[in-house]
This record gives sequence, structure tokens and C-alpha cells, in this order.
Amino acid sequence: MNLNRMLLERQAAGRPVTVGLIGAGKFGTMFASQVRQTAGMHLVAVADLDTARARSQLASAAWPQAQYADRSIDDALKSGGTAVIDNADLMIGHGAIEVIIEATGDPGAGIRFALKAIDNGKHIVMVNVEADAVAGPLLARRAREAGVVYSLAWGDQPALIAEHVDWARTCGFKVVAAGKGTRYHPTYHRSTPDTVWDILDKYMKIQDRSSINPKMFNSFVDGTKSGIEMTAVCNATGLEAQSEGLSFPPAMRFEHAEICKPRSAGGVLERAGVTEVTSSVYRDGTDVPHSLVMGTYVVFETDSAYSQECFREYSMLPDASGRYAALYRPIHMIGLELGVSVASAALRREPTGAPVVFNSDVVATAKRPLKAGEMLDGEGGFCVWGKQTPAGQSLEQGYLPLGLAHGIKLKVDIAEGQRLKWSDVDYDPNNLAVRVRREMEAAFSRPNARGA
Repeated sequence: MNLNRMLLERQAAGRPVTVGLIGAGKFGTMFASQVRQTAGMHLVAVADLDTARARSQLASAAWPQAQYADRSIDDALKSGGTAVIDNADLMIGHGAIEVIIEATGDPGAGIRFALKAIDNGKHIVMVNVEADAVAGPLLARRAREAGVVYSLAWGDQPALIAEHVDWARTCGFKVVAAGKGTRYHPTYHRSTPDTVWDILDKYMKIQDRSSINPKMFNSFVDGTKSGIEMTAVCNATGLEAQSEGLSFPPAMRFEHAEICKPRSAGGVLERAGVTEVTSSVYRDGTDVPHSLVMGTYVVFETDSAYSQECFREYSMLPDASGRYAALYRPIHMIGLELGVSVASAALRREPTGAPVVFNSDVVATAKRPLKAGEMLDGEGGFCVWGKQTPAGQSLEQGYLPLGLAHGIKLKVDIAEGQRLKWSDVDYDPNNLAVRVRREMEAAFSRPNARGA
């Protein structure tokens, strides 16, 4: 509750929190639109390979042109303006920048930039949840050893869900399930960048199709992003992935406690203490009313009859038994809320969620029959989608992480719905992301995964 006060103190002292942003996409631009008006915080530099696009994004976020005119990082620090550059390494290496926001969305780039930030003594806010799903536990451990903060991004759903879980446990409740809502139907797993419009046009009125990246949007539709985000939640909270991953049960926001509880208690979960994503679409294709499509939730339980009565008295959302209840947040505002992570890292030296275990993984899974010799095209593409999988199972079976299933060739035929293995692809063992991932697998393999 004191972050704004702490920022005002830094402002009054003439020492605003200094920030460098890598990636001027949607998330980064949303942050930029708010940081310009945040007292005690200075966006010193924006690094993007396309500087013209970055400047256009700042203009769209209502920045005066003079604020991001051509200037160096040193000039930006003196003037209070912002440098727009194409060299993220230069920005990370600058001694006056405290916090780096990694918002590229590319797993390989995210791992490289996170390591460089940690090596340079910078706090790192990892918008790039794709990279976190590949190697977050190891990156967070490296940050702790270096005395800096590695943090999930507040405003994105994983950090918000981790906060729900922390709230419930701090209040003495047992967490049964946590997750988010999304638009899902089993047929969506086969969605491609070409066919995604058939789904998007049903619920998003996009006038200018050139304004969005269909491959990126497809990763939300085909189930991949849900697997990535719930993996981040598991690894940050100690919750577990279900053995077959997410089941996406349809649910109104008011009935999560009834649905997201163990099967033994009449719900859909295989057990308590897991993640689940609920759908805003019934299996017959009709819309669920009052869904949680943009929101987050936690389901918790108590064995106290007194607390159960309080659930009723204080208008909680209990199940029929009264033993389980739910708390939800109806929306998330992604980059518009990101300043909370930046301030928390710099001023409290505390992450807004960070991986502490390796409980969950995201595995490349065939969207269609694949043939030997095909090149995989990664998240949101034409070949694979990301299935949440228990980390122990992933390691035992040698499954291929979704984040590394890009630009590599298949060596064997793969059936639709089959999870790919490392042995199925011709990967480069010297690739940095591959090496870091392999190091993490060794460091967090059972029985050392917990608390490693």
C-alpha cells in the first residue's frame, strides 16, 4: 500500500526509479502510456530493433514528441526524457538504470536479456512469460544469488493469480485451485494463424486486421498461452499441474467454487492444489453468461464451521457445501498496471511473483499429423500448441519445451495430439536457451525440485 508514497519520496529526492524497456509491443506501450504520468519513475530508454515503430508507439500512447526526441541515454538521464535505441545490450549495461523490463515475447531473447540484466546488477521484470516457462526457476535463482529481483509482471494474469494465492494462504485458507478465465473450445487446439480469424471474428470486432499479429493472438486461442501462464503460476506458488494439464471447464464467475474443486467433492479437478483455466464457451459453442474471460480467481477451503458461516454472512461465493469459496478479479490491465512490479522491485526489493520451484512445464504438442523434415514454427503457429504438463513427467519422458519448438526440424513423424520429445527434433545443443534450459532441468530435477 505504500509504493506510491515511496515513489514520491524518490521524486522529492531527485532520484526517480530509472527504467529501461526492451520491446515496444502492446505490453510495453501500455506501460509507457502510464509511466509518463507516474511520479518517481523515469523511463530512461526504450530498446526496440525497429526504432521508427517504437517512436510511433510512444506517439500513440500520448507522449509529446519532444520527450522522445533523438538523444543518448546520458542525455535522457539529464533531461528527464527518453532515449529510443535499437541496442538493448547498451541499455542493460548502463550503470544508471535500475530496472529492466523484458517485453519481447521471444523465449531465447528473454533468457539472454535476463541473464545479462542479472550479470549487470539490474532488477528484471519478466513480461516475457514465454521465457519464464522455459527457464524461470533457474533465472530467478541466479537473480537471488546476485542480490537482484527477478519478477513476474503485475497486470499480467500470472502475477495477479500468485497474489490471490498468497492472500488466501496468509489468511489461513487452503488453496484448492487458482487460475483465470479464457475463451476455449476443444477444437481451438487446431487453430492456426490463418484460421484464427474464424474464432476472433465471433467475439472481437477488429476493424483493421493488419493492426494485430495473428500468430501472437492464436497462441491465446489454441490453449498455449493458458499453459504458459499456469506454468508460471505453479512454479511461483508451489501449486501443481494436473496430470493431463488443463481441462478448461465452462464456468460462470459465480460458480468457480462449485466447479474448481476436487472430483471427490463434486468438482472437475483431479485433486486440490492445482491450476485450472475456465472457459467462457460451453462445449456446444454457446457463450457462458457472466464468464471470467478476462479475469483471475482462487478457490480455497476451510474445515471450520464458523468460517463457513462467515462465507455466507459476508457474501462470499461458496459452493453448495459451504466448505469451498472463491475470490475473483474480473479483469486484468496488463501493461497499464506494470508500474507496480517496477516499484516493488526497486523500492521493496520484492517480486510480484517469482518462480521458486519447477512443478510445471509447457510441452510442444502436435496440432495435426507432422512429417519428418518439417520445420516447427513455435508458439501460435501452424504445427504445435503448448500443453501444461507436470514437470516431473516432462523430465521423465524427455518432452520438448514449447518455447524451444521454433526453427528446428523434425526427425520423425508425429501424430496429432502427441507431445514432442527432444529426441524427435534436430536441435542445437550449443544454443544459449537450450543450454540454460538443460542446466535448469539438471538443477531442479526430482527430488531436488522443491526449494531448490
